[in-house]
Amino acid sequence: MSSDPTEAPFALCLTHDVDRVRKSYQSLYYAVRDRDPSHLRGLVPGRNPYWQFDRVMALERDLGVRSAFYFMDEQRLFRDRPPREWLTVEGWKLYAGRYSVDDPRVADAVRRLAEGGWEVGLHGSYESYRDGDRLAREKAAVEAVLGDEVRGGRQHYLNLDAPATWRRQADAGLRYDSSLGSSTTYGFEHGYEPLRPFDDEFVVFPLTAMEAALPDIAERPAAAWAACDALLREACDEGAVMTVLWHPRTFSEADFPNHADLYRRLIERARELGAWVGPPGEYYAAMDHPDRTEGKTVPAADRAPYEG
Repeated sequence: MSSDPTEAPFALCLTHDVDRVRKSYQSLYYAVRDRDPSHLRGLVPGRNPYWQFDRVMALERDLGVRSAFYFMDEQRLFRDRPPREWLTVEGWKLYAGRYSVDDPRVADAVRRLAEGGWEVGLHGSYESYRDGDRLAREKAAVEAVLGDEVRGGRQHYLNLDAPATWRRQADAGLRYDSSLGSSTTYGFEHGYEPLRPFDDEFVVFPLTAMEAALPDIAERPAAAWAACDALLREACDEGAVMTVLWHPRTFSEADFPNHADLYRRLIERARELGAWVGPPGEYYAAMDHPDRTEGKTVPAADRAPYEG
């Protein structure tokens, strides 16, 4: 496998959207939906099935790869949203139970990830795709915790008003986005290579597959694997850049059976096929980018190194 992502037969970019770090009201919802009181264990003090940073890090470290974790600075239901939303299903779904990126435990996870070689990026909040000022504030909040620059990320719920959202991201200082994709379908709908919507250094990494879009991983693991294997073989045949999303909470085996195993198998198969595997930010750093000021391409070797 080439150490240069752009020279490998194909690439597999690994990403994780950090939507929630604690299972809260979802425990009651799933207990009622599934008629399974075991879900209520997530409410017991000291138990937190959605806190999976250590497990993901251990799995990827064991495989010799790294990924990108995108952290969010979302609004809070009772602090930031109007009272008319406090008792609505939509309000609870979007804004209840969110975390603060500067919470000491979350901040510690952010720094441990960065120190271990993982990429830390921005998971733009639900409304930020259409609000450049909010997006810039959220990027600054993550950077304040990280102590470094954030290079890219993905919008929450894949919200995208293209190309306006990409312009807002670029204006906020982001170098790439990976929101172009679907939560219900998978595949190379947007091509096999990263896109340049403005013909400059800003890059879009289309999302090839979200774990939720695959055949039911818990109930139909063989079908889910067949879909992943087919995507990898297509990526290899086409020399593609394939980007996948596994939410960290899905590494909780009790809540999401077979998800971690499928993720491991995906990476192992990609390596067998000769893929470069890593975070989008690292792939971005190895690309040659147009220089807007001089109208020429700047080779990766001639630019400042990516610090991660």
